[in-house]
Amino acid sequence: MGDQAATISTHVLDVEAGRPARGVSVTLYFATGEGEQLVGGGTTDEDGRIRRLVEGPLEAGDYRLEFVVDGPFFRLLAVSFRVDDPSRSYHVPLIVAPYSLATYRGS
Repeated sequence: MGDQAATISTHVLDVEAGRPARGVSVTLYFATGEGEQLVGGGTTDEDGRIRRLVEGPLEAGDYRLEFVVDGPFFRLLAVSFRVDDPSRSYHVPLIVAPYSLATYRGS
């Protein structure tokens, strides 16, 4: 892992345009006993990436990512996932098209 602290990252690809989706707003929440806490976010860069979403140390637990896709049908995608090992980074890519969205656990 080197000097980089573990984090959560994303990469958004626009398959209709055949290129990275830049300017997508992404928000990251962490589940707490009282609900959810905002722990990071940002806007995808020219390559459709946000390389570090977590503001602070990565903790084990449940997270929720919200992507504002603003398409002709889908407007927002929320995906929840669990971090079991906070010593490693997690990558959650999103593939967008006008009438389809897909995500998976990346590497």
